[in-house]
Amino acid sequence: MESISQLLFLLVVFIQLYIIAAVTDIGDAAVLIALKTEYKNFPPSWLGSDPCGNGWVGIKCTDSRVTSITLPSMGLEGQVFGDIPSLTELQTLDLSYNKGLTGSLPESIGNLRKLTNLNLVGCGFTGPIPDTIGNLQQLAILSLNSNNFEGQIPPSIGNLSNLYWLDLADNQLVGSIPVSDGTTLGLDKLVHTKHFHLGKNKLSGEIPEQIFSSNMTLVHVLFDSNELNGPIPSTLGLVESLQVIRFDNNSLSGSVPSNLSNLANLQELSLSNNKLNGSLPSLIGMSNLNTLDLSNNSFSTSLIPTWVSSLSSLTTLRMESNNLQGQVPVDLFKLPNLQTMGLKGNQLNGSLDIIKGFSNQLSLIDLQNNEITEFNGIEGSEIQIILAGNPICEETGATKTYCVVPQSNFTSLYTTPPNSCSRGKCSSDKVSSPTCRCAYPYTGILSFRAILFSDLGNKTIYEALQTNLTQFFLSNGLPVDSVSLNSFNRTGVSTIAFIFSNQSYKPPSNLYGPYFFLGDPYNHFSDTKNSKKSTTSIIIGAAVGGSILLLLSLFAGVYAFRQKKKAERATLESNPFAHWDVKKSSGSIPQLKGARCFSFEELKKYTNNFLETNDIGSGGYGKVYRGTLPNGELVAIKRAQQGSSQGGLEFKTEIELLSRVHHKNVVGLLGFCFERGEQMLIYEYIPNGSLYDTLSGKSGIKLDWTRRLKIALGAARGVAYLHELANPPIIHRDIKSSNILLDQRLTAKVADFGLSKLISDSEKGHVTTQVKGTLGYLDPEYYMTQQLTEKSDVYSFGVLFLELVTGRRPIEGGKYIVREVRMAMDKTKDLYSLRQILDPAIVDASLKGLEKFVDLAMSCVEESGVDRPTMGEVVKEIENIMQIAGINPNVESATSSSSYEEASKGSTLHPYSDESFAYSGTFPVSKV
Repeated sequence: MESISQLLFLLVVFIQLYIIAAVTDIGDAAVLIALKTEYKNFPPSWLGSDPCGNGWVGIKCTDSRVTSITLPSMGLEGQVFGDIPSLTELQTLDLSYNKGLTGSLPESIGNLRKLTNLNLVGCGFTGPIPDTIGNLQQLAILSLNSNNFEGQIPPSIGNLSNLYWLDLADNQLVGSIPVSDGTTLGLDKLVHTKHFHLGKNKLSGEIPEQIFSSNMTLVHVLFDSNELNGPIPSTLGLVESLQVIRFDNNSLSGSVPSNLSNLANLQELSLSNNKLNGSLPSLIGMSNLNTLDLSNNSFSTSLIPTWVSSLSSLTTLRMESNNLQGQVPVDLFKLPNLQTMGLKGNQLNGSLDIIKGFSNQLSLIDLQNNEITEFNGIEGSEIQIILAGNPICEETGATKTYCVVPQSNFTSLYTTPPNSCSRGKCSSDKVSSPTCRCAYPYTGILSFRAILFSDLGNKTIYEALQTNLTQFFLSNGLPVDSVSLNSFNRTGVSTIAFIFSNQSYKPPSNLYGPYFFLGDPYNHFSDTKNSKKSTTSIIIGAAVGGSILLLLSLFAGVYAFRQKKKAERATLESNPFAHWDVKKSSGSIPQLKGARCFSFEELKKYTNNFLETNDIGSGGYGKVYRGTLPNGELVAIKRAQQGSSQGGLEFKTEIELLSRVHHKNVVGLLGFCFERGEQMLIYEYIPNGSLYDTLSGKSGIKLDWTRRLKIALGAARGVAYLHELANPPIIHRDIKSSNILLDQRLTAKVADFGLSKLISDSEKGHVTTQVKGTLGYLDPEYYMTQQLTEKSDVYSFGVLFLELVTGRRPIEGGKYIVREVRMAMDKTKDLYSLRQILDPAIVDASLKGLEKFVDLAMSCVEESGVDRPTMGEVVKEIENIMQIAGINPNVESATSSSSYEEASKGSTLHPYSDESFAYSGTFPVSKV
């Protein structure tokens, strides 16, 4: 019992240490650690308990979550799939070519809703494919071939609308091919799928008519070697994108649909070894057909069809055992690309006449067991002619070469001669030879499901494939065909295997067609280490950690204090918030998503020691400096002054919010600095200052009516993004002209998120909070109720819009702009009788849509929030107004050098002026 208690204590300590220091999400790490204990032969680099942080082979992470597991050909062994379905951020799972992985797929695999690639090729999985696989709606590649899966094909696969590759071949699947019937789904719903690979199973029943349709994009339909019966559906002829059809080795009956001739892109049609009957329709429309195999059927056609001689792309013709009669047409030998003609087991008779001409590609004519009585050709030519079992050989007892059946004659279109697959042996001191380029090669069988050539003894073809493969791997930086390597590491093998399992390598389709790869086990990894020693180290490390914590619990006084100080010093450099003061209204440590932490010394260098000439603005918060990064990029560095009225909370809010929002109409936060008592924010540099600078004339930029509408639209789009697309929604709480910045194209960017608030689901659209904001823009309903809502931002936007048309500040000379416009408006008169209070810079120009723009502004400043539009509705209305004014709302403003005028060439443009901070921050309610 004592030893058990100690183990439990060590386990608790280990978990606590992991929570403190790990990079990997604790749940994801637990799944992988469990796999490590359940599987044999896991990579030796799987050390420690932090897969992302410790760089485990085959594991890729994004933001602490495991997103990819690629471990093909690792020699893994285990009987369970594990708790992999708990990795809810997983996008790629490839365990291919690990024959030792057995067991079944759990129903919970449906939890991997972000999975795009599922590759389990060549493993030992059994049992049914769970119906929950239909939940993986992001799935693009589903490769479960070459396992021992049983049961039926789940109809739910029809729910995978993004599926590109479906490969369930070479399993033990039974039953019919599922199609939808109004209540269930089926494969007919996969209109975007390119590959149906269902061969080498035990599927039965008829091929449903509705499985094919004209809106499908199928390229390969491989239903070969099953137990399918009934007719070939005529709907097959509607799928014009098809390149390969393999229905061979089934029990199909009936006639071949005549509309198959419409498949002009088809390269292989294999219908051999069925029970098809009736006459053969003309396939003359198949202008790209390479391979035609109709062998072992019961067609009523007695002669070789004349249309066969018109298939100019044909390389292989096989019509064995089809009860064909008559003489072999002379024109057939002249097909320009024909390599192989297999016509054995028929009743062809008369003379075999090739002396009148034949294709220089022709290499084999197999006419065994026919009725040929005469041969007119050139004996000893390079064409292999087989006439054994014909009268010309039997009656005369001739010993001509064409009467002898070669021992290695062409017997199967899909079998490679052994001499083309020879493997040379290499010793460790001989890494390069004519037959071997690597002392410990990674090997496997590359199987082509539809070879579109037939001269399998031609070494040139294999040399071309080897060259193509080598070029592919070398161009992708993979260690293939490299004589400098003695062996591969696990990453190398895994990457090469992944190339095949993921179908990244595409062989020349005009020759090789679809393929699959079965990798051999690899036992010579160059990174294999003493895993026992490593495991012992881990145990020792955990024990030492447990001992330290035990001592801490016994000496909780002075020792705990000293340890805390030591930990603070150790993490100061790595943790920019090691001294974040949670007691000074700054809340918990910020949670950031991508913002970079700059050191004080870096920013000091980028600003030339915060030189005064780089001071581009100041206010209640502090100063803003222009800086130049090492890559030449300009940045704006907002440096808080000591004792700033905006403290840690505002600093934290701004970096948290801006690090998680990305929109062209929201200012971009590049990073921050939080050391030496400094609080600095690093933004993208906005060269043309704020909208306030421009309306006040300080920037020197003149804004016409068109540009003002575009600025209004851009700013509205930015805040609509915060309200409607950010998760959770963000209320800016300080919309005003000094917080709308203008870049070099006068694109509006919303800035300054120091007062912003997140709205969680529990707060139902509003949050009760202390009133903060800027005089003149503040929502009166928010002021009265202290309930902040998204409509509070809408009110501020209404004030901003009135500021745009009048050029006046919200409160000027004791007058409030909302009240002034409301009192002056007369909708019965031109421009609502507002000409006297409009900005003089636009009053003499064409102001199409101004009345509707004022209507929009006034609807935004309604006293009750429920009467105001949403920001999404504001965006749509501005777009409508721009179209009325003849302005395309989706065209950006022109560049500053060509589209706007400067009042003064010497104007200094910057986003942070004194006025930018004039009304910012908090204020007592009594002063409103």
